[in-house]
Amino acid sequence: MYPKESLAVVWLKRDLRLQDNEAIYNAIQTGKRVLLLFVFEDFLLKDPHYDTRHWNFIKESIADLNQRLLPYNSKVLAVNSEVSATINQLQQYYNIRDLFSHQETGLMCTYHRDLKIARYCHNNLINWKENIWNGILRGIQNRKGWQKNWKNYMETPLLPFHPKNQLLTLHEINELEKQFSIADLSTPKQCSIQKGGITEALDYQNSFFEERYINYTRGISKPKEAVDSCSRLSPYLAWGNLSTRQVWQAAKTIRPLSKNKKDLDAFTARLKWQAHFIQKFEMEHTMEDSSINKGYSMLKKAISKKYQIAWETGQTGVPMIDACMRCLNETGYLNFRMRAMIVSFFTHLLWQPWQNCAVYLSKMFIDFEPGIHFAQVQMQAGETGINTLRIYNPIKNGYEHDTNADFIRKWVPELASLQTKHIHEPYLMTPLEQGMYNVKLGIDYPEPIIDLKANRKKASKILWEMKNDPLVMEENNRILKKHTLKHATLIRAV
Repeated sequence: MYPKESLAVVWLKRDLRLQDNEAIYNAIQTGKRVLLLFVFEDFLLKDPHYDTRHWNFIKESIADLNQRLLPYNSKVLAVNSEVSATINQLQQYYNIRDLFSHQETGLMCTYHRDLKIARYCHNNLINWKENIWNGILRGIQNRKGWQKNWKNYMETPLLPFHPKNQLLTLHEINELEKQFSIADLSTPKQCSIQKGGITEALDYQNSFFEERYINYTRGISKPKEAVDSCSRLSPYLAWGNLSTRQVWQAAKTIRPLSKNKKDLDAFTARLKWQAHFIQKFEMEHTMEDSSINKGYSMLKKAISKKYQIAWETGQTGVPMIDACMRCLNETGYLNFRMRAMIVSFFTHLLWQPWQNCAVYLSKMFIDFEPGIHFAQVQMQAGETGINTLRIYNPIKNGYEHDTNADFIRKWVPELASLQTKHIHEPYLMTPLEQGMYNVKLGIDYPEPIIDLKANRKKASKILWEMKNDPLVMEENNRILKKHTLKHATLIRAV
């Protein structure tokens, strides 16, 4: 019997690309033949933070990878299984001593999965090499030197994809597929949600840097304009169709000749802020389900399923909120300011726990990135202690950022016939005006489910008073010391 061939396996996760993929690069550098593997894991398929839209995005990304791998006579082995079981099965045909992937800053369940894989690799004499992901560092205790290290990482040359006839062939992978439950990569043809894949990612990146970025700062807060003026690259960064370094360097390349440097700088600043929040989550993983500031654990909110369902389905009676939720549910996208507003509405005006909001939104955002998601939700909920408390007024935001109500008319068509002066606050219409426009509140469109002014006043009073709580203040100091380079010492108000 011939000895089994030694094989390097690349375990793809949120790095669904070929270029600037350190795991693939390192596997190729071994000189061994290489298998690219993606495992649709049952525990993640069932996790409440994920939705079919995410798995479709991943399937589209893998299908696109397979098209790009055709010139190399290879493809990704995509299976339904668990990682250790998959490697065990592969061991029957190959000698696997090298496993490559990136360090994932994910949900707690993926961290526990990784601990299990580490034990499995140790017990089976497999060298598991995890590379740094987009400059995020594991195990650091504070931010000393972090910004410099991150910038240096962003400026490091991109890693090429040059396999030297090392990838397992299509024939070999087709033979392996007979031994596994193979993932069905088919996805809906007609869909309002951005499609996954390197090809789509590059199309968005190219159109942004060639033209769309010039309106970046002007349109970023406006839900209708942001669809075009924002990069729309966040899903491709979240799922790794592009690395942050690729996008960062593309922006820096065009900057010298750009007449809109302010817009480019605003965009790259947000890339850094994304990394900041992911690093924060890496260092403070409990924020997935607990307030980062432990002082806010004393804040108790009664759960109202009625309120939560009305919010989720866009039936709150507040047109700007309902338009945002309906848009998000259908497209998986919403610009940042509107994301902040719907979280503020849920946690402040409906007075609901941020944890419920976080789970629902993670399922809806196609660009769900745990490291950004939980930190942002807590910040908008006003439960960090270190950030300015913002309770967004959805009516004011509607007038300012959807002045002509075009966004509301598109997503709340039952109000489309109203004049602009009525559409932002339809509940102010008299019965005569409702009859004139053939829109009856409570039947065609709901009355507001809460008193906006009274609830805002109540939330503001409670949260501002909590800022002076001794435990909240103590936690503020701890958070600033851990997550900022130059932290301020907070002095309790007396």
